[in-house]
Amino acid sequence: MMSEAQFYDTMRSGLWTALVVSGPILTVALVTGLTIGLFQALTSIQEMTLTFVPKLAAIVATFWMSMGFMSEELISHFQSSIIPIIAGAP
Repeated sequence: MMSEAQFYDTMRSGLWTALVVSGPILTVALVTGLTIGLFQALTSIQEMTLTFVPKLAAIVATFWMSMGFMSEELISHFQSSIIPIIAGAP
């Protein structure tokens, strides 16, 4: 049985890993959205696909480039935190 401190430590570690893994994609989506929004405001172009397609392309490219980093972070988290709990190690 997990102690309360171990539970909260595992939860904190999992949330931190989720933040680190999602950071690159969210940052690129934010920067791309702000850039396109600024471009639309300056040119008065209000086309819906102008915001969706470039942001989607930037997110897919970032995901593809950072896939190795994300996998390593998740594997490291599972090997150091989750698997010992499942195996029953203290």
